[in-house]
Amino acid sequence: MIQLPASYQEYLARQDQHVVDTVRPVLMQSAADQRHGVRVVYNTGATGHQAHLDDTIPYGTIIEDID
Repeated sequence: MIQLPASYQEYLARQDQHVVDTVRPVLMQSAADQRHGVRVVYNTGATGHQAHLDDTIPYGTIIEDID
């Protein structure tokens, strides 16, 4: 079982279930490879939150942006 770093666990603890459901798979992917951080983007349109690995962000770090 992949263990999420404390920073990812703390981030998830502060989010509502919709965001957790969207972001958690990407956090798991990041924890599996331990090479890249995660960028979480809130799109003010219909799509809501999106998350992706970002090779410019250190592993264990989450950056939030607004699109």
